[in-house]
Amino acid sequence: MSWEVFVRWLPSFLDGAWLTLQLVGISVVTGLILALPLGIARSSRHLAVRALPYGYIFFFRGTPLLVQLFLVYYGLSQFEAVRQSMAWPYLRDPYWCAIITMTLHTAAYIAEILRGAIQNVPPGEIEAARALGMSRSQTLWHITLPRATRIGLPAYSNEVILMLKASALASTVTLLELTGTARKIAARNYLHEEMFLTAGILYLLIAFVLMQGFKLLERWLRVDACQGR
Repeated sequence: MSWEVFVRWLPSFLDGAWLTLQLVGISVVTGLILALPLGIARSSRHLAVRALPYGYIFFFRGTPLLVQLFLVYYGLSQFEAVRQSMAWPYLRDPYWCAIITMTLHTAAYIAEILRGAIQNVPPGEIEAARALGMSRSQTLWHITLPRATRIGLPAYSNEVILMLKASALASTVTLLELTGTARKIAARNYLHEEMFLTAGILYLLIAFVLMQGFKLLERWLRVDACQGR
């Protein structure tokens, strides 16, 4: 590998890494906000309440992210109502199409993580809260969700890493994130091995930093103690 080539193209790779971080950061945070009501509804005992979230989660977990991205980026433009709407300036931009698709996709997975975490909250804690006179909403916000957060955090951190790798698909809609940058540069200098190796190393570095950050967060929240390990 030529270090001269690496140094020359490093600024472009850093720009691609920054775009990757934007896509992943916005989608996993917004997806978490969207997944909160979905996960709560999915854990409901009433069929009518959990039916709609189930359909949403079934679709986004059952179809590839690449297909979803193409449906948003290429498919929505086929409708005249969409092209005439206020959302069109965003829906014709590949950046926002990628963020919207990744957000909807990861929200389905996070909702299932949240549902499983809520259902794994020890019943005794909920019964104790009810015995103390807490309402259902108070029990949910002060007991169930904080406990579920600790239970589901390791799985959520894994979903963030998966979305980091899935962000490479954004290059298929002309975005120059890490993979798109590597492909563009390799098309110029024909150094495919070096360019994609550089992109891979940057992905590894970002994943390492994210994993260490989640480990610190788990230690701060005492996840191991909370799960009885």
